[in-house]
Amino acid sequence: MQIFDFCGEELEEVAGEFLLSRIAPTCPDFRGRVAFQELGEAGALCRSHWGGPLRIFRTDRMAARASADNLMLFCVQVAGESSHHQHDRSARLAAGTGVLKETRSAYERRSSAETRSLTLRFPRELLPLRTTEITEGCARGMDPAAPAMRVLSGYLGRLFEVAEDLTAPQRLDAGCAAIDLLAMVLRDVTPSVPSGDGPGEVLLEMMRMHVQENLADPGLRVAELARRHHVSVRHAHTLFERIGTTPGAYLREQRLLEARVMLSDPRYAHLGMRDIAAAVGIVNLRTFERAFRRQYGMKPSSWRREHLPTGSAPRP
Repeated sequence: MQIFDFCGEELEEVAGEFLLSRIAPTCPDFRGRVAFQELGEAGALCRSHWGGPLRIFRTDRMAARASADNLMLFCVQVAGESSHHQHDRSARLAAGTGVLKETRSAYERRSSAETRSLTLRFPRELLPLRTTEITEGCARGMDPAAPAMRVLSGYLGRLFEVAEDLTAPQRLDAGCAAIDLLAMVLRDVTPSVPSGDGPGEVLLEMMRMHVQENLADPGLRVAELARRHHVSVRHAHTLFERIGTTPGAYLREQRLLEARVMLSDPRYAHLGMRDIAAAVGIVNLRTFERAFRRQYGMKPSSWRREHLPTGSAPRP
């Protein structure tokens, strides 16, 4: 177990190192404690004591720049009250209430007094739910009186106490069991989403795969994507509503994600910005630079300077 006691001035450093690069401004006399139990590849279990008013937030830019953007945080309020905001939803947590957050999107937590919490941090891919269900489950308060939630919170509390006495394989198994219990809880709180077995879901996955495989095609736009899959543009929009976005936004996001990867990869250091833009299907350099800056809060050239490994020789 790792235990860290800190004052207000040290909180941001602790948050950045152990709580996934979140900024946490506090009053000068703030005191707190964070204790971690590592669960191997299943993540970690953290028990926190926040000694006063607290605001912790993660911006879109921070989420975009994070190297660990596939992580999830499930928090159980042990004592006190806090509010959590993500995806235009807010959850108010009293003692025993749980909430899920994803680190690849902006979020915020606020509390006005002393609080205690227990947080499970784990890789997103270990949660046995579809992407839509996971995103829809974020920032929704989980009733502490619900039987499934009572089982999960009790299990997490007990696991934190005994994890240090378990072997590494046992801690991994115990962490995976906690994630499975969380999936059980989420199925009770997540709004109904379309079944993954229907033809619409299959078509949506085909369209998403087509986007991934044809990012370099500048002619791939919403109308063309719909035409290639023999549906109307309106129906394409209906399909992408299942994952909370639009076809155009999905295309843009995937192109910029691919550009971000290329800008961080030494194999592409010899390519200029115009070449990178063309490689993801964006013909106009200014359009690429504006879209990248809106998405990630900085110019693509600045991103490259910050993320390309030392020793590479990027072109402007």
